[in-house]
Amino acid sequence: MSDAAVSNWLLAAAVLAGMAGMGWLALSMQAHAQQVWGRALPATASRLLRWLGATGIGVALALCLRVDHASMAVLVWVMTLAFSALVIAMSLAWRPRALRVLAPWTGSRR
Repeated sequence: MSDAAVSNWLLAAAVLAGMAGMGWLALSMQAHAQQVWGRALPATASRLLRWLGATGIGVALALCLRVDHASMAVLVWVMTLAFSALVIAMSLAWRPRALRVLAPWTGSRR
């Protein structure tokens, strides 16, 4: 596989990690948990989702740093996070229950 193909796969993984991270951070908030599951989450689940969100965002940064030099990687990472935040916000506005896929262990009610 060529270097360009590997870079593209790493950047795609960074976007997915950023989206998952932003989604987990959003789901850790009680208002969004209410939208998605129809109930508030326990404090332990919220803490786990916050931790996962921070980890996802960190993984996105690490992947961006693997592809480019630091100044370009940080720019790509910030743009990835902005895109991810927009996607998660639109998902919460349009189909909030679709975000259940990010935390299936919470025991969703149908």
